Amino acid sequence: MADRIPAQKAPYPVQLEAGKTYAWCACGRSANQPFCDGSHSGTGLAPKVFKAEQSRTAALCGCKQSGDEPFCDGTHAKL
Repeated sequence: MADRIPAQKAPYPVQLEAGKTYAWCACGRSANQPFCDGSHSGTGLAPKVFKAEQSRTAALCGCKQSGDEPFCDGTHAKL
């Protein structure tokens, strides 16, 4: 399995829509950060698929090391 690559050392603020399904890039290789574009193919990594429970602005992890993926938990400050 390949290592996760930090896309950036900060979260991505995104507007989520209630009931919509999203695929958060867990590998860091996507050109469509913070969402998956299939660049993980062949790495042994997979995106984190989740459904937004409510419409809101959320901070999605950019460093790919969060313990609360896909959401930022501040881990990037320790890298």
